[in-house]
This record gives sequence, C-alpha cells and structure tokens, in this order.
Amino acid sequence: MDTIDKTPKTRLIKKGAEASLFLSEWHNRRAIIKVRIPKSYRPAALDMQIRSYRTVHEPQLMHEAKTAGVATPLIYMVKVPESTIIMQYIEGPQMKTLLNSASKQHRRSLCTEIGRNVARLHKDGLIHGDLTTSNIIQAPDGTIYFVDFGLGEKNMELEAQGVDLHLLKRALQSTHFGFWEECFQAVMSGYSAVIGEVQAEKVYEKISEIERRGRYVEERKQ
Repeated sequence: MDTIDKTPKTRLIKKGAEASLFLSEWHNRRAIIKVRIPKSYRPAALDMQIRSYRTVHEPQLMHEAKTAGVATPLIYMVKVPESTIIMQYIEGPQMKTLLNSASKQHRRSLCTEIGRNVARLHKDGLIHGDLTTSNIIQAPDGTIYFVDFGLGEKNMELEAQGVDLHLLKRALQSTHFGFWEECFQAVMSGYSAVIGEVQAEKVYEKISEIERRGRYVEERKQ
C-alpha cells in the first residue's frame, strides 16, 4: 500500500468477507483505502481475475451512479495489481445510526430520499447489490451518499431490482424493527415518485414474489 501516506492515523476500520477498509490520508486528504483480500480457496489465477475485475468494475459503477444523480465518494486512485481503490472519506453518520435517533418526520424524509436514489440507480440499469442502511451516509451538508458498490452490477431486469429492494427491506426489518414498516413505505413512495407508479408496482410485486419463494424454501426445510 505504497500509495497511502505513512501516518499513525492509518487504521483498519472494517474487515469484511471481500475486502478490508482503512481510514488514512492521501495527499493531505482523509481517504478510504479498500483492499480486496486474496481467497486461498480459489486457484490463484482465478482469484486475481475476480479481484481485478471487481476493483475495476466498482469505480465504474460509482461513476455511473453519479451520472444518474446519486452521490458517491470520489475515486482518487485505482491500483488493479494490488486490488486497491483509494476514495474520498465521507464524513457523517451511517443511515443505520441516523434512523434510530431521528424523529418520525425526519425518518420519513430520509427514507423517501433513499427511495428516490434507488430509483435513479434502477432507471439507469444500476443495481447496488448490498443495499443496507450501513452503506448509506448523510454528509454534514445533508447530501445522502451511497457507498460500497462491490457487489453491484449493470442489470435492467425486474428480478434484480426486486432483489435490491428486498435486501433493503430485510435490513430495515432486522436493524430498525420498531419502525421498519413506515421506513419501507417511505422508501417505496420516493421510489415510485422517480421511477413511476406502474414500474414501482411491478417491482413491489416482485419483492412479494421473492418473499414467497423464501418462505417456501424455509417450509421445505422443516
């Protein structure tokens, strides 16, 4: 990681299944360094191919998200041989924390804007792939940023859009169980306002179908 300024402030802030995140400095700016971790269970050549592809693909998706009108961190540098992305550090609380402390009215406003942003992605054929309230941050100026497009893809299919929003619904149910319904209703309200009522209804029906499939699988296991 020779591109990271050598400073005591560099520290690991998250170690995930796919990558480690470091908070550091890059040319006197606070930055996030995302390093994809080699997987020993994969053949070395295949592992490098997968990590290289995702290292290139994620910044591309983030750029396209910006074009669609969704705020994402600036990309400072991509080092494919090291499977490393250096990007802007976004100050501010994760939506996971913010929703738990916000008033009912503020929660609804935040979730409506989240829904609008998801619709902007979907209208342009972008799937986030890991829509949770941990991957959405509100900056001090009020801008809502979507982060971590590592599992994202280009896909216009209804199934992919339904899965994207189903994951967000599950995240709300598990992390914000006391008020998840009002939050998801606000998300879908904002989503519908941008993508249109007809398409929003199709996606909502797909979410219900995905849930029915999940229940069927669980029942078969019993």
